[in-house]
Amino acid sequence: MTEVHRAITAHSQKQHALVRAFVELNTKRETYIEEAIALCQRGESFSVQKINEVTKQINELAKNGIVPQRKYVTVDMVKEYVQKLNNKSS
Repeated sequence: MTEVHRAITAHSQKQHALVRAFVELNTKRETYIEEAIALCQRGESFSVQKINEVTKQINELAKNGIVPQRKYVTVDMVKEYVQKLNNKSS
């Protein structure tokens, strides 16, 4: 195996690891968002802290330019989304 081939393989493996980490974090983020939405729909208190902790980790990965950034979520964003859902079902 040539040095170039080793370098390409190492680069490819690093990119694959970044993508795999992104997918795992993004799945976790979506789960936390769904939990916040469910709590809000039931009129219970909720936090966006876990969502934004994962978002921060995703955005750190995104600095490598391979995976996309995600927006931070606010309590108002969740409330507005739930309100839109409620308006659609009315």
